[in-house]
Formats: sequence, C-alpha cells, structure tokens
Amino acid sequence: MISNAKIYGLVLAGGKSTRMGADKGLIAYHGIPQRDYLYKLLSNICDATYMSVREEQRKEMNAEVNGIVDRNEFRGPYNGLLSAHRQFPEAAWLVLACDLPLMDEAALHELVSQRDVSKMATAFASKENPLPEPLCAIWEPHAFRDSLVYLEAGNGTCPRKFLINTDTKLVFPKNENVLLNANSEAEYKEALEKLAID
Repeated sequence: MISNAKIYGLVLAGGKSTRMGADKGLIAYHGIPQRDYLYKLLSNICDATYMSVREEQRKEMNAEVNGIVDRNEFRGPYNGLLSAHRQFPEAAWLVLACDLPLMDEAALHELVSQRDVSKMATAFASKENPLPEPLCAIWEPHAFRDSLVYLEAGNGTCPRKFLINTDTKLVFPKNENVLLNANSEAEYKEALEKLAID
C-alpha cells in the first residue's frame, strides 16, 4: 500500500498531570520545557509540527509554536489526537506524549524508517511488555476514521486498546529508555538518574 500522507508531529501537552502534581510539559529535563523540547525534535523530522493544548494553556505557549486547542469532544488522549485529525484529516500524525524525558531524535528516525502505511499505526513497544505505545506512534489517517467509529460504538476511550485490537506494527527501539514515562515523582527521579548516566 502506498500512502501520500505527510507526517505531522503532535506533542500531547493538554493533560492535567494530576499524578505528577505539576505540569509535566513544563518540566525542564533538557534546559527547556519538555513539551518544547519534544516539539523541536519533531520539527526536525516531520513535515509540520503542532502542540495539543487546553484552551487555558494557549497564553503560556511560545509564539513560534503551532498550537491545536483540544475540542473536548472525547476523554483522555483521544481528545488531542482527534482534535488534530479534525484540523488536518489527510495527515498521518507522529504523536508524542509530553512525559517522555528520554526520547531522542535517533529513536524518532528509527520509528519513521519502519513506518508501515498499510497498518493503523506504527508504534513503539518494549520487548518486556510488547503492547503498542499509542502516544509514541505514527497514526495513519484511516486509524482516526476507524477510531471515531470505535468511540461512537461505546468501546471505551483508551487509544492503546484500540491499537491492540487493530492491525498495528510494533517497533522495538534500540534504546528502550526512550519509552520511560515520567508520570510521578519517583519516575521523574528515575529519568534524572538515567539522564545523568547518559
């Protein structure tokens, strides 16, 4: 299958960060807010890059950042994913959650190089737990169209469950540390330790 869908980058930064107790996107692991760091990584790889935010976050955004405001039609990460899809329905989206402090450009090149446009998505996964990481994946345009059907059928709002139950290509990154999610104080400290070693 050949696809002409361009890859747009999307940093999901609209979550409430309740477990962390502070906005995960504003933590400066690399000297700048993490959401801006990931935006720069995606900008080096994608045809265009956007940041998904809540309405009240717009005023905090760097003027040079392209933003997409969540439309609040769906719960959880699907809110940002489908808000982006509705704005640019022909694009494939390389999606990154803003809580990936060890993500790097090499890993993103690895993911893009293994993209399979015939699948719903090409997603990173860990060998230890080989399930798709929906917020570290390239979603093809048809995946969002099928997601809307999935959501309207009342199948829940978990993008991982959607990808598990559809045809998704799994990619196991050479450096599995890039998949570390820092959602809590303990994971934040773990990320800092790993960054200090690197």
